[in-house]
Amino acid sequence: MDLSGYIRDVPDFPEPGILFKDIGPLLDDHRAFAEAVRSMSAPFAAADISHVAGIEARGFLFGPSIAQELSVGFLPIRKPGKLPGEVIAHDYALEYGTDRIEVAAGALQTGDRVLLVDDVLATGGTLQAACALVSSSGAEIVGISVLIDLVALNGRSKLPDVHTSASIEVN
Repeated sequence: MDLSGYIRDVPDFPEPGILFKDIGPLLDDHRAFAEAVRSMSAPFAAADISHVAGIEARGFLFGPSIAQELSVGFLPIRKPGKLPGEVIAHDYALEYGTDRIEVAAGALQTGDRVLLVDDVLATGGTLQAACALVSSSGAEIVGISVLIDLVALNGRSKLPDVHTSASIEVN
C-alpha cells in the first residue's frame, strides 16, 4: 500500500511558506493506519526493544499502536507541566526560541532499550532533544521511527548515530 497517497498537503499552514503534511486522511482509513503501524514497527521487530516512546502530540497517535505491535510498553514524552510528580526534562533550541520536553522520573532505567516515535522528521531538533532526554535516564536509543521524513530539511544529520526509519520519504 502506498501510504503517501493518504497524506494531504496544506499550503501556508501554520504560517505562510510552510507546506504542512496532514496525516488526517491516513488516520481516517483503518487499513492505511494499520499499514503505517506495521511499516513503522517492522524495521525494529527483532531489536529487543523494552519501550516505545512517543513525542507529544502526534507521536501519541502512532506510539501506543507500535508498542502493541512490538509487545512492549509505551512511554509518553510530554510538553512541560503535563506529567504529575517528578520529571526529567530537556530544554532545546528552536528556530524561534526554546522548548522543553519531559518524561516521568524513574520511567526509564539503565539497560532499557527505547524506540522513539514521531509522525514527521523535519529539521530533527525535537528528535535530537528526545534522544538526549532518554539517554540522560541511562536508557539506550535503539532507533527512531517516523511516518514521514522531509528529506530536503536534512533532519537525519542531527541523528547520525541512530538508526532512523521512515515509511514515507518526501523530497
